[in-house]
Amino acid sequence: MKTQLASLCLMLLAVPAQAHDFWIQPSRFQVAPGAALPITFQVGHGKFRERWSNNNRILLLRNFFPGGQRDKRPHLRSGGPADLVTSFAPAGLHVLAMQTNYAFSELPAARFNDYAREEGLALIIAARKRAGKTNMAGRERYSRRAKALIQVGAQTAANQALATRPVGLKLEIVPERNPYALDSSRVLPVHVLYKGRRLPNATVKLTNLRSDERPVATVVTDRMGRARFKVPASGEWLVNVVWGEPISGDRAADFDTTFSSLTFGYPTRGG
Repeated sequence: MKTQLASLCLMLLAVPAQAHDFWIQPSRFQVAPGAALPITFQVGHGKFRERWSNNNRILLLRNFFPGGQRDKRPHLRSGGPADLVTSFAPAGLHVLAMQTNYAFSELPAARFNDYAREEGLALIIAARKRAGKTNMAGRERYSRRAKALIQVGAQTAANQALATRPVGLKLEIVPERNPYALDSSRVLPVHVLYKGRRLPNATVKLTNLRSDERPVATVVTDRMGRARFKVPASGEWLVNVVWGEPISGDRAADFDTTFSSLTFGYPTRGG
């Protein structure tokens, strides 16, 4: 029993900070108007990647499109090969956004400190140091936000405006260009908003979801909350960021941490 417990502890300590990453994963990002599209929610990377099927924790699941929006929560499923099967219309770009409620986590000091450094959680690191708690377990409440950009049918004139418009998430990655209409430079500038304001010094990562053991690029946002990535014209892509701050008055947690992601993808070349 002791040997099994020791092995479990070592396994948990070995899980990388990236295992917190969370995103919306459509079966494809380009779809015909009205076609049924299976969607799952995913967490982790590489051998730690798995489906996240806690649909009871979803507070918001909304489809934004030129001229309107729809609640997609009634389409959530329990069990089966997908968490959501739905269709999108009219033609043009659609933004599917979600928000979860809070969950709680407590990690041993070494693991929590590694995670905070990996994700660039500067306010949390500084607060633990000021309080003399760097060598104590880290307790946080956390919630997740995610967006997926789904191209339905042909491009429309409204695509650019919708892609670059925030939808009001607490922590949100906002493209400054439509990822489906990049020029030959393939440069995608984004900015990060936290509680509606530009967020500097946040660590933003770009990951190829078809080879997701580690990010292909990591950028710290500038004083205007901006980061830039060069994105190939094929593959499925995740941009993610984490931010947290100290809180008081919560007996179960010392910090409030938010995970946010943006996903988009291109058809396979020659497919």
